[in-house]
Amino acid sequence: MANAVTMIDEFCPTGRRATVTTLMCCGFPLGAALGGLLAAWMIPHAGWRSVLMLGGATPILHGVLLWLKLPESVRFMVANGKPVARIRATLGRISEDVIHARGFVLTESAPATGDNGLGLVLSRSYIVGTLMLWLAAFMGLVIIYALINWMPILLRDAGLSPKSATLVSALFPLGGVGAVLCGALMDRFNANLVIATCYALAAVGLFGIGVTAGTVSLLIPVVLVSGVLVNTAQASMNALAATFYPTEGRGTGVAWMLGMARFGGVAGSFLVAELVRRHFTLVGVFATIAIAGALSCIALLVKQASPPHVFGTQPDGVGSLSH
Repeated sequence: MANAVTMIDEFCPTGRRATVTTLMCCGFPLGAALGGLLAAWMIPHAGWRSVLMLGGATPILHGVLLWLKLPESVRFMVANGKPVARIRATLGRISEDVIHARGFVLTESAPATGDNGLGLVLSRSYIVGTLMLWLAAFMGLVIIYALINWMPILLRDAGLSPKSATLVSALFPLGGVGAVLCGALMDRFNANLVIATCYALAAVGLFGIGVTAGTVSLLIPVVLVSGVLVNTAQASMNALAATFYPTEGRGTGVAWMLGMARFGGVAGSFLVAELVRRHFTLVGVFATIAIAGALSCIALLVKQASPPHVFGTQPDGVGSLSH
């Protein structure tokens, strides 16, 4: 996912970068859903081994297709002094205006880190933004994994039937499709503030789940809206991280943010288990989870207030290629 986000960000027009990136990220949950449907059909007809064979063959074929068709990042080639003819050939697939270009210049700049992507991500210019991205993504997965793993149980203990608890909980992950709309808003307005607003509203919605758990007619829209907000914000973090870092550290920055977020997924499951062990009420459990959304919002506001201080770098690390 980190490599895919980086590559698509390298080729996207600046004005539509967040929209296209979040649209691509929607393929991940859609593919997961398709995989589940295929497995449900294949196992009765061809046995469980057929699922593993398909799961092994598909990435091999996909890898061959990428090897043959996926062009190298133009910004990467310029930054590493690759032959002008090779760069021109790649850009020529986008615009004929580069046919007569004799050279290319990457106008973005970054701290001198000796081609060390992690060094750039943790450099003085980017460290505050990096830590805030990690915190926001971490807390986002605390919410998602806590609710995916525990919401059916919590709602059942609150008095809903097992069937109703399962169906209501299934509404929460459906919200990821809202990431496309969020991406469009990120392209038009301040991306940090757009996602921070989603997390803030999600915190309110999460608290509302605990309050409305006894009334199904109110609980259903609250769960759905909360799911849209949380999943949208979390999916949009990929585009936010990709646009924050310059070419030298973009892949590393996105990958480390996603890696740190996974620890939040583990923490989310243990968090609810501990709250239940301590006999928190349903409202108390969801209020605690809502705090994670508020922390994500605060982290992005801090990131907005602490842009990278690199001479010549455009806001949020967005550079342009000129010839």
